[in-house]
Amino acid sequence: MVNIIGSYECKLDSKGRLAIPAGLKKQLQSVNGEGFVIKRSVFHRCLELYPMSEWNTEISGVNKLNRFVKKNNDFIRMFMAGVKIIEMDPSGRLQISKDLMSFSGIKKEVVLSSSVNRIEIWDKVAYEQSINSPDVDFAKLAEEVMGSLDLSSESNS
Repeated sequence: MVNIIGSYECKLDSKGRLAIPAGLKKQLQSVNGEGFVIKRSVFHRCLELYPMSEWNTEISGVNKLNRFVKKNNDFIRMFMAGVKIIEMDPSGRLQISKDLMSFSGIKKEVVLSSSVNRIEIWDKVAYEQSINSPDVDFAKLAEEVMGSLDLSSESNS
């Protein structure tokens, strides 16, 4: 499993290419040769970049859905909308397609934000609005999501 750390600000060039910052490139070095999948996020107007091994794990769950159930087919169609395989070029850049840039509202300034095993790609303004939203009480959210977990037992194993 890949564990990616950090948030990085960068810019798209005029052709929609995104130069991956050195700190992030170093973290992706072990998975760079396998390629990446880029797709629309389910919950936000951003993109998600998966190393191919992480994508294969993710999609294996989707492949277990019964396609004779209409809502499953609808979900799969929407989940797969805009999905593309991409590779880092020799200069360490990723090409973001126009349809995905349009979906995410990405223009020039971009934030690459780790999301454990994938990278979220945000328009900088949208990212700042998302993490500074007055609608989300992070302390309360952290307590609701993580408060009932006994993390000490995992470290003792």
